Amino acid sequence: MSDSSPLPPARLHPEAELARDALSTPLLSRAARLARWAGPGTRVDAGGGLVDEQLPEAAEVLGLSGPDAAADASEAWRVAVDAGLVEVVDEEEGTVAAGAGLALLTGGSPQDVLGVWLAALETVLADASVPDLGGLVDAIAAEDGSGTLDLDSLDWDPEAEAEFLDGVLGNLYLLTVGGDEPTGTPVPLPALAASVLVPGDMAEPTDAVLEQVSDAMVRLDDQFRTLEPVGLVEYRPVDEALLNDAGDDSAASVDDTDVSRYGMVRLTPLGLYGLRARLLEAGFAAPAVGDLAEKGADALLDGTAAFPPTAAHAETEHWLARRDPLTAARELLAAARGTDGGAPLRRLRCQQALSLVGLPAEPALREVLDDAELGGLARVWLTEHGAADVPPPSEAMIFWLTVDTVAAQLAAEGNSEELRALVEGLARQHSGFFAAAWRVDHPATADVLEAMGRLHPDKKIAKEARKAAFKARSQHGG
Repeated sequence: MSDSSPLPPARLHPEAELARDALSTPLLSRAARLARWAGPGTRVDAGGGLVDEQLPEAAEVLGLSGPDAAADASEAWRVAVDAGLVEVVDEEEGTVAAGAGLALLTGGSPQDVLGVWLAALETVLADASVPDLGGLVDAIAAEDGSGTLDLDSLDWDPEAEAEFLDGVLGNLYLLTVGGDEPTGTPVPLPALAASVLVPGDMAEPTDAVLEQVSDAMVRLDDQFRTLEPVGLVEYRPVDEALLNDAGDDSAASVDDTDVSRYGMVRLTPLGLYGLRARLLEAGFAAPAVGDLAEKGADALLDGTAAFPPTAAHAETEHWLARRDPLTAARELLAAARGTDGGAPLRRLRCQQALSLVGLPAEPALREVLDDAELGGLARVWLTEHGAADVPPPSEAMIFWLTVDTVAAQLAAEGNSEELRALVEGLARQHSGFFAAAWRVDHPATADVLEAMGRLHPDKKIAKEARKAAFKARSQHGG
């Protein structure tokens, strides 16, 4: 993921709603309860963790039981310290007091609450990159008895492990913001692991790569189990039966064609907010829907040019909600003009935005009926909205609008199936299309005709398109 190119915009929930979600996450709520429980008699070790003698009482306060109760209580305490809910006031004595973060959870703004949650998230993400504690304890006992951590014997590279998890979460973020659903759809764990490990130019993964994916799935299963209590993801774990040995009778009855058995993960709205905050801090351009609401129409049309359709629609709605409809329509039309390479897509986005304005935009559209660049667009809009007395377009305007439309579709979608169908339809409906199209005085005429030659399946028609493109370039000195 490059930090220089903007990501698709995230559709974030309101901060007040996200703050409520943060307060209700199991891990932060446990950390807050321990922070309120802590008193003059609470003691911590040199690292700020609860001393072993106090873990049973802490687990009881949290209502935890079972073999993992002490470990879960210890984790909640560590989050309380790292998130500022508890402060170590005397390291030698090991005494603590309530931290400034605790008051923010009850009396702070939604942004304050989310700041505390982000600190908790960083602690959990660091924990998720640590291997199984049993293996870690064994590795600490180096052969020389020094008590230092022998990373080689553990086969664990902290930086590589953290980088791998960041890559997985980055791809999960991309899948979420690039999809049609605001909260994303559940992603199968094998697909997510493969998205990081399988090279993009590898048509068929090798056995070695598939083994890496399988190993990564086991790691990710543990990591997502760790990340779910902090509210980052919704996670359906890997079916335990799939982890059994092949010779195990119970494994034989498992339907391994059901992809959900291999684990399914989805970012929560809170998780989307958290990952975007981390991306911004790391220097990525990670926009959110609503960022353009206070900017001009030119920024809106240029900014939404590369957005997925649903995100562009949502961003435009935010922008229009702050403006008088007729004034907004005039601003949009003015911003849509131009002969640069991005102008056709601006006009397409303008047309889509005007469809959201509705009938109040009609006077603005009538004002540009004689405009060489906007007149065709205006006629289409007025006709679609049932307006009366719409003057018919000239043949030159029809051809210009056709070239402009195809150029916009090329910029928006590339060589898509929808564009291929449009090209076939144009050639079928207008038998002399290419004989006239090369004369169209539009900056993108030659590029459009070349694309039509590339996309049309009929070799004879494709050849006509390429010849027309050559004529267009010759006419414009290209």
